[in-house]
Amino acid sequence: MEHDTFLTIETTSQGIYKEKGSKFLAFAYPVRTLEEVKNHLQNLRKTYYDARHWCYAYILGKDKGQYRANDDGEPSGSAGLPILGQLKSKNVTNVLVIVVRYFGGTKLGVSGLIHAYKTVTAEALENASIIEEIVQDEVTFTFEYLQMNDVMKLIKEYQLNIKNQKFDNQCEMTIWVRQKLTTEIRSKLQKIPHIQILNVE
Repeated sequence: MEHDTFLTIETTSQGIYKEKGSKFLAFAYPVRTLEEVKNHLQNLRKTYYDARHWCYAYILGKDKGQYRANDDGEPSGSAGLPILGQLKSKNVTNVLVIVVRYFGGTKLGVSGLIHAYKTVTAEALENASIIEEIVQDEVTFTFEYLQMNDVMKLIKEYQLNIKNQKFDNQCEMTIWVRQKLTTEIRSKLQKIPHIQILNVE
């Protein structure tokens, strides 16, 4: 796998696990920001307002640099860490898993809880379609209308996606470039007359 790709999940998926009357519902979400993590948590707390715990873990960023595990009142290390452990074993990032627990009256003990949170998270991730995403950089540049053909030729040659564009006498465009090609694309753009690259990494 290239260093500029990472694994994540395509869409939301779920898992369910029952033990001694307790019910564990796992929800796996693709996320990119902490804002999204907060929104999913708020929504689940509203939907399952009568549950006992909403434990979660997430990993963010292509280098998996941002992560957190939360036990939400369960014994320390019995919920958030087993969820995080499953995310790590699947080698995914930009993923949040929240497990909603309904208490069934019988305590499961720490090892029982670890097993439950691990199992239900594994099932939610098993039900997810894991995809490989490419890390892309944004490159924004301006050019004169006469250079349009040269610019479009380069975009077509590398099959680049245009994020946005403004056409006038002076045109502006933002394109997505696969990270490992960014330097190459920038130098090719700079060879076209009157092009000015605006965002320098």
